[in-house]
This record gives sequence, C-alpha cells and structure tokens, in this order.
Amino acid sequence: MPSLMTLGMPLHGLIATACALLIACGGADSAVPLPVQEEAPTAQKPASSPQREKAATSLADYPLMDTLATAPVATDAARAAALAIGRGVNFGNMFDAPNEGAWDLRAEDRFIALVGNSNPAIQSVRLPVRWSNHASADTQATIDPVFMERVVGVVDKLLARGVVVVLNMHHYRQLDGDTLDYGEAAVPDSADHALVRMRFLAMWAQIAQRFAKHDARLLLEPYNEPHGLLNRQGDGSQPWNDLVSRAVRVIRQTNPMRVLVIGPTHWNSAYDLAQLALPHDPNLVLTVHSYEPFTFTHQGAEWVSPKLPTGVTCCNAAQTQTITQLLDTAQTQAKAKGYPVFVGEFGAYSQAPLASRVNYLSIMRQQMAQRGMPWTYWELAAGFGVYDPVQNQFRPEITQTLYGTASP
Repeated sequence: MPSLMTLGMPLHGLIATACALLIACGGADSAVPLPVQEEAPTAQKPASSPQREKAATSLADYPLMDTLATAPVATDAARAAALAIGRGVNFGNMFDAPNEGAWDLRAEDRFIALVGNSNPAIQSVRLPVRWSNHASADTQATIDPVFMERVVGVVDKLLARGVVVVLNMHHYRQLDGDTLDYGEAAVPDSADHALVRMRFLAMWAQIAQRFAKHDARLLLEPYNEPHGLLNRQGDGSQPWNDLVSRAVRVIRQTNPMRVLVIGPTHWNSAYDLAQLALPHDPNLVLTVHSYEPFTFTHQGAEWVSPKLPTGVTCCNAAQTQTITQLLDTAQTQAKAKGYPVFVGEFGAYSQAPLASRVNYLSIMRQQMAQRGMPWTYWELAAGFGVYDPVQNQFRPEITQTLYGTASP
C-alpha cells in the first residue's frame, strides 16, 4: 500500500484517512503510520534562545510557557501521532545506562532490524537516553558531540525502518534526587536545585536544535518518570509543572510544531494526571506507565528494596482490578484534559512465572485496546525483554501475546 504522503493529501485528508484505516484494520489495537514530512511552518517566529545568545545564569533565563484559562484542544496531528505509536517497544538498557554497553546492551543494528519494515508488528520504538551523563557539569551542559551523533544515527536508522520514534531524557538521577548509578558523574548543585534544572533545560535546547529537521514521526518526551524532588512538595509547590513548562518553551524555539510527550509525577502514575498542569500547547500527547500489580511485575527485581518474593502469580480479580483502575483513570483524565494518552511502559520481570506473565500481558493488551490506548512495551532485550539477545530470537510466548505473532 502506498504511504499517505505519496497520495498527496492535505493534512485534514491524511488524518481522515488515518482514522478510517485504523477502524478498518481492527480498532485501537492497530496503528497507522504517520506521513514522512518536514516540520510544518509556523506563523509565528520562534523566540530566540537565551542560552544561545548568552550564558544562562538562572532559571529566569528559561521563561515559562504562556498560560490561558481555557486549555487548547489537541491537534489532529497530535492525535494521529498517538495512533501511529500503535504497538511498540522500548529500547531499554542501552542509551539509558550510564554509558552505552554498561548494562550489557548496545543499540546494535541487529536490534534495529527487528522493528518496522519487514517486521510491521512492532510499529514504534521508545528510545530512552541518559543525556545527563554525557554533558558538561556546568549550567550550559554541553552534550558530547560524539554521543549526540551516536544517538542521531540510531534515530535515523529507526526512522528509515518506518517506525515512530519517541526520544526522551531518562535517568537524570540528580534531577529526581536519587542515588547515582555506578559510572554516573555527579555535578555540584545548590540547595534549590537550580543548577541541575538549568542543565536539564540546556540539554533540551541542544537536543531540540539537533533534531529540528527530522520528520514528524519523531516525537520528543522531555522526561521519563518524574518523581522525588519533582513530585508535589510539602509546601504545595509543583516543581515538575514548572520545569516542563520551561522545557516545552525551550523545545518550541526550534520545533514549533513537533508533537511532544508529557507524563505526570510519581513515575508517570495515572493517579497524578489530575495535578499535571500542562503547558498551553495543542501538540501534546500524554503518557502513563503501568506496572500494577507491582508485587507481581517486579518480583525478584534486584533494584527493588526490599526485594520482592518470587512465585507470585497473576491475575486474580483483585489484581485485574488494579490494572483496569489505573487505565480507567488515565483514560478519564486524558479526556478531561483534551489530549490522547499512550502507555509508555508496562511489563513483567523475567523472575515472574511465565504462564502468569503471558496472562498479565494478555489482559494488558486487551484492556489497552478496549480503551484505544497505544503502547510501548518495556522492553526489548533485557530482564523484561521480548527478545533473547543470546539466542538471537524472540521469546515466542511473550511476543505472540503482545504482537500477535511468535516471531514478528
């Protein structure tokens, strides 16, 4: 079938065709690819970037987005972008490690070849990146150009395979106030965390500028799972609402029309969507993460303290209710805010019984499809993985349940 771009349709025609194809191909559990196109021109000239004119000295150099009493309605482009995510996968434990390869995986061509084109069952890739460990320690946070081009190269290869790519910032431990990982460098920070937050914004200025010419199938996600210092504080302040507003304004200076993905606090909990104050911007997609029931999905996980006991099965009525309640909350809040929502992460660790993992994933897929929610599974080839990187083959039970085929 020719791509929508080759048909020469205007934007409204592309969206209408996408929706019609979605219905014809089986509803929300299928996805329609976005057209390959350059960023649409904007009627307003983007504001000049303060960090490009002079060194930023405070957060005030990164202004907040304008706010209006009435929230905007999501654009057709934002809704089409969410639909096009379809059924995807996270390339986890690759660029989100302190250094690529530190967690035993690299973004190799053999992994890139598993998605899109000849394997159309996997329609999107969420690409987590720990930019903070590859940037200078000052407020300018100058990203290592070699690392930047390494990420660009992988993004380009993924886009060439026809998938949607969600590129994010992942595991900036100091931003959340977490303990640093082995191999991660700390930067000196102030009591108000201004330096760390300015680095976050300076990095996004560079990332956005470097990817400004990429086509619309690249989505940018400012941050993965804000929590800790970014949660609502005891004094009532909402640091994440403030920071994401500044970040969107920074990105919009070079990417005025690109679709951005924003999630709530408490590790992208659907229950925090109600307190997420979105910037006044119509080209947004919401995201949540779903790992309920947690005692099942994270049993035996080495990074959870105290370590959860293994042998937990899934899913009885109470466990299923925790799954559906979270998805219902995400759906209700997204509708109230006027934006589409997708599940950016879900999965069950390999220490869980295989039969229960399959049952859990079957329920998740069915429930997300019923609510019209696209998704990206966590993750490709590590502890939650659908793919065995040693045997170089998909894990058939997991893959069949998620993507409808034992070997996409």
